[in-house]
Amino acid sequence: MTEFVEKKYVKNNSIEKRDYQINLANQAIDENCIVVLPTGLGKTAVALHIIAEYLSKGTGGILFLAPTRVLVNQHYEFLKNNLTLDDISMITGEDPLQKRTKLWNNSVVCATPEIARNDLNREIVSPNQFNLVVFDEVHRTIGDYAYSGIATWFENTSARIVGMTATLPSEKEKATEILTKLRISSVAERTEDSPDVKPYTQETNTEWINVELPPELKTIQTLLKSAIDERYDLLRKNGIRLAEHQSLSALLRIRQFVLNQNRRSAKPLFTAIRIHYALSMLEAHGITPFLKFCDRTRTKKGVGVKELFEVDPNFTKAIQLAKEAQSHGIEHSKIPKLKEILDSVPGKALIFTSYRDSVDLIFNKLTELGISAGILIGKAGETGLKQKKQIETVQNFRDGVFQVLVATRVGEEGLDIAEVNQVIFYDNVPSSVRFIQRRGRTGRKDTGKLVVLIAKNTIDETYYWIGKRKMTASKSMGSKMTQELEKNQEIESRKQGLDAFI
Repeated sequence: MTEFVEKKYVKNNSIEKRDYQINLANQAIDENCIVVLPTGLGKTAVALHIIAEYLSKGTGGILFLAPTRVLVNQHYEFLKNNLTLDDISMITGEDPLQKRTKLWNNSVVCATPEIARNDLNREIVSPNQFNLVVFDEVHRTIGDYAYSGIATWFENTSARIVGMTATLPSEKEKATEILTKLRISSVAERTEDSPDVKPYTQETNTEWINVELPPELKTIQTLLKSAIDERYDLLRKNGIRLAEHQSLSALLRIRQFVLNQNRRSAKPLFTAIRIHYALSMLEAHGITPFLKFCDRTRTKKGVGVKELFEVDPNFTKAIQLAKEAQSHGIEHSKIPKLKEILDSVPGKALIFTSYRDSVDLIFNKLTELGISAGILIGKAGETGLKQKKQIETVQNFRDGVFQVLVATRVGEEGLDIAEVNQVIFYDNVPSSVRFIQRRGRTGRKDTGKLVVLIAKNTIDETYYWIGKRKMTASKSMGSKMTQELEKNQEIESRKQGLDAFI
C-alpha cells in the first residue's frame, strides 16, 4: 500500500513517501546544499519538502528558479497541485512590469533566472523578501549565466540556498565555481545504485548505432577538410603552435592571442573556425543544415568571409556539390535510420538535436514519411516558440496528439513526460551534463531505450569519446566536492579554534 507524506502545507494523499527524498530534503533544510539526484526520481518532490518546511517557519517567501519557461510552468503547476497554499505565482519575461511587481509579493514565486536577476537589479523585488531560494538545474551557475548574478544578491542575506541537478559538471573548476558562488556547505547525492533509490529506478537500455555518410557527403567532407588543412598550414607558417590533431576548441582558445599579438593570423584563424563549424553541421546534421549555416555566415560577413565564399576553390566546390545533392533529395543517412528506429519501438519518442535547422529538417522528413511529429524549440529569433506555445506543445505530446517530439536543448532539462518509450540523440554532445539530461527523459515508469546515432569518421565519433571521458569524471564529482567541502570546514574550524586560543 502506498504511503503518503503528512506534512503541514502539503496536500493529503498527494506526495508518495520516499525515504531518500525525505533524507535529501532534511540535509538541505539545515545548510546551503546541492541535491544531486538522477532524473525521474523526484527532485521537485525533494524541493516541495524543503519549501513546506520553510513555509512553516513563516519568516519570508520562497523563490523557485528554473532555466526555461516550460520548466518554470511545470514547477508552478506541481506546487499549485500539491501545496495547500493559494498565493503561488509564476513570473517570466512575458509578464508586464506592473503585473510582475504584484506577483513578487506572493509566498512562493516560480521564475526564470533572467527576469529574477533583472527585477532584482531594478529593485522591484528585494532579496530580503525570501528565506529560501531553489536553483533548479544548478549546474548552470557558471560564467555570466543569470544564476551567477542572482547569487551575488543573496550573498549577505540569511536566505537558505538549495541547488538541484541530475549531475554535477565533469570539470572540477566548474563544480568548484558553483559551490563558491552559492556558498554551498554540502552535497546531498543519490545515484541509481543507491540502496534506497534502487526500488524506484527503471533500466534504460542504450544502443549506439553507426551510420555511413552517403558518398556525396563524403566528397564534400573531403573538400572542407582540405580547406581547413590550408588554414592550419598558414597558421603554422605564421608561428602559431598547433597540435597535429585538429581541434576547434584549440582554435577558439587562441583567438585573443591572435588578435592581440599575431594579427596576420586573424584571417586564416577565423576562416578555419567557420569551416570547422560548417564541417560539423554537414557531418552530424546533413546537407540542408550545412547550407543554411553557410547562408547565415555569408550574410554576417566578417574577416575572410568574402574570400572563403568567392575565391576558395575547395569551399566553393563544397557548396556547389551540396546544392546539387539537395536538389536530388539527399540529406543524411541518419534520416532513413530514424524511420527504422521509430518503427522498431512503438509508442512515444523524443528526438534531440542541437540545432533548429536540424529540427526543421527532421520534422519535415518525418512528416513526409507519415510520422506524426511536433517541435519544441526556444523562444529566441523569428521562428522561436513563445512560452504559451512551448507549454501547449509539451501538453499535446503528453496527450498523444503526436507520436514524436523533436527538440533542441530547451527539452533537455527537467521535461516531465512520463511515457516516453525511447529517446534518440540525432547528434552526440560532448557534455556529461547534457548527455545525462537527455537520457533522463526516458525510463521513468518502465524500461526505456536510448539510441545514439553516430556517423562514422565524423565529429559524432569525436564527441562520443569526449562524452565518455566526461561521464566517468562527473560520476565521482559529488564525492570529490564533498571531500573538498569537509576539508575546508576542518581548516575553518581550526582557524576559529586558534583565534580563540590567541
